Amino acid sequence: MFQIRKMSSEEVLKLVTCTAPVNIAVIKYWGKRNETLILPVNDSISVTLSSNQMNAKTTVTASPSFTEDKIWLNRELQIKSGRLSLCLEEVRANARMIANPPVNPEWKVHVCSENNFPTAAGLASSAAGYACLVTALCKLYNITGDTSVLARRGSGSACRSVYGGFVHWQMGVREDGRDSIAVQLAPSSHWPELRVLICVASDSRKKTSSSVGMKNSVETSPLLKFRAEHCVPKRTREMIQAIQDKNFPVFAELTMKDSNQFHAVCQDTYPPCVYLNQASHAVSSLVHQINSSSHNLVAAYTFDAGPNACIFLLEKDVPHFLALFRYYFSDGASEFIRGETAVESKLEDSEIASLSMDKIPGGLKYVLVTKVGDGPELLGEDDHLMDQNGEPLFCSK
Repeated sequence: MFQIRKMSSEEVLKLVTCTAPVNIAVIKYWGKRNETLILPVNDSISVTLSSNQMNAKTTVTASPSFTEDKIWLNRELQIKSGRLSLCLEEVRANARMIANPPVNPEWKVHVCSENNFPTAAGLASSAAGYACLVTALCKLYNITGDTSVLARRGSGSACRSVYGGFVHWQMGVREDGRDSIAVQLAPSSHWPELRVLICVASDSRKKTSSSVGMKNSVETSPLLKFRAEHCVPKRTREMIQAIQDKNFPVFAELTMKDSNQFHAVCQDTYPPCVYLNQASHAVSSLVHQINSSSHNLVAAYTFDAGPNACIFLLEKDVPHFLALFRYYFSDGASEFIRGETAVESKLEDSEIASLSMDKIPGGLKYVLVTKVGDGPELLGEDDHLMDQNGEPLFCSK
């Protein structure tokens, strides 16, 4: 299928491999004021997840003998896209400003990338992917300093994945986008008790891509404009304070309200973007019922552009929610609970009787237990996805 091309004896390729994490927005990014530069209509705030459970892994290299840029994603050679080309060119433009870069920015590049989680299913795969690509390329060219602007050119939310912990993407006001950057609000160590349950209702590619959905929302949704101008600025300030104070009830309420409003914008779009399914609504209903019976906000859901719920909660409450999710949504699969080790609690019959819920066996494929994590990481040569000829390792197996 692939032609394995041997390098000359004088040519030694520099290979760089990195991983980058997924981030989950608690104040959502939805809508661009500039499609080419990927400038958002409002600020957003996210939580970076641990790369131990969910990450993109990318190897990059460049050579004067390469005839074209090539990228393999999850073992498939990709058709070059405008976003990828713009991102590569932006990185190369920065490399050209370096005196004697270690790799010539005019050389074509080969990129091999893989995700260890579903792609294009509303789990921020493009954020991790482009953050990983830009981080690896910057290491290849020895580009230093803030890389969030470069990552943003590939995928808006990717700018948040270049940092760990809690991240604020500032929309900026400049027309050239140079002030539309991500900044870290707090490191992963700031709130060690915080946990995240990724409830995977579907790992299929979503019907309406985020890019298409955003464009339609900007063009047709009056609610989007109201949200960006009147709701998000205040909500952003309150969320920053809640994170600084580690105030979970405020964090939880803001997270759920913003998720709900984001999906209201999707419904207000013409034609509407429908990302949630029966299991999504059931998960959110369960969270509200448990919060109500607890007389406190002990968990918060948020949904990106897909049906998969991200549940924020404190470590002490994880066993209870795992037991609830297994009872209501599992079809008996042995690996229903994945990720960080956690022991499920025993559910009381009285609690089940008090909940207004029907079982949806198989409504969730699995639940992944994870936590707040760090930003991209440089890996060693044993982790490369390409050989010294710049070809994917899977081609030679």
